[in-house]
Amino acid sequence: MAAEHSVGFEPADRLADDRESVRRRFWRKLKRVASQLPFAEDLLAAYYCAFDRQTPRHVQASLLGAIAYFILPFDFVPDVMPILGFTDDAAVLATALRMVASHITSEHREAARAALKRGVDEGDSDVA
Repeated sequence: MAAEHSVGFEPADRLADDRESVRRRFWRKLKRVASQLPFAEDLLAAYYCAFDRQTPRHVQASLLGAIAYFILPFDFVPDVMPILGFTDDAAVLATALRMVASHITSEHREAARAALKRGVDEGDSDVA
């Protein structure tokens, strides 16, 4: 039975359990929508933190859940809606980031900025 705090997020929770699927699907969707995301740098920093071996498991789980919600093909607010489309994704990510902010390092943020500067590429999926 789902905990009260996760009601409605079960598909993201299930997807977050499959780290490799999250990796593949994350880069595919990010390439498609990066130019539309005002929070792309935060999303990438969260990604790098989630896949960093130094990041504690509970932090990885929180971030993977938020990232999984981002890559799900359905949302509370559909991503194709102009302006409002990514607001629910941004809210979920912002909540996760607030919970684990101290674990997102300057290296994660630098990697995110570098990936955006180069143009989002699946080759950027390895964490230093």
